[in-house]
Amino acid sequence: MTLMTRRTALLTGAASLFAPALARAGTQDIPMAEQPAIIAPAERHNISSFREIDWRAHFDTLDRVTLIADTRSKALHYWAAGGTDYRLYPTSVPKSPELTKTGYTEIVRKRENPSWTPTASMIEADPSLHPMEPGPDNPLGTRAMYLSWPAYIIHGTHDTRKIGRKSSSGCIGLFNAQVEELYPLCPVGTQVLIL
Repeated sequence: MTLMTRRTALLTGAASLFAPALARAGTQDIPMAEQPAIIAPAERHNISSFREIDWRAHFDTLDRVTLIADTRSKALHYWAAGGTDYRLYPTSVPKSPELTKTGYTEIVRKRENPSWTPTASMIEADPSLHPMEPGPDNPLGTRAMYLSWPAYIIHGTHDTRKIGRKSSSGCIGLFNAQVEELYPLCPVGTQVLIL
């Protein structure tokens, strides 16, 4: 029978603590793009961070399609006219309060596979920006619903890292698949509130 001394136990324990770091050290010279992705398992706890919002607190009637974009919890709430359907979508929201326009507006036009033109303030902040035709890298994604406020849009995004974050220049962004689901449900005239 082998007796383990306290020193042996401490050295064994310390070695096991450093094993993951030693394994990672072997990948130091491999560019990140060539390393295998570390993908966290899907978790549903994020949904609980959305605030519950009721349209009645903001609108007198639900006589037409209604959207409420909650910039605090980064969620877009959808109600069909008459309240027969309710949906909730995670979104990206403006990076800072000065980019965030809040209040009542409505959808005034819609576009499938929109082109994109950066605003003057966007170009001032990043001179490399230029207009883009529809396509996989277009910042407006596959669908755009333009609000009555100039340059404010509810749109898709190809960059899924932006969803759930303060990452836009003023718009409300959704995953492309979700904006494609929402797009046919929201006619021109849909009432919108940005909180």
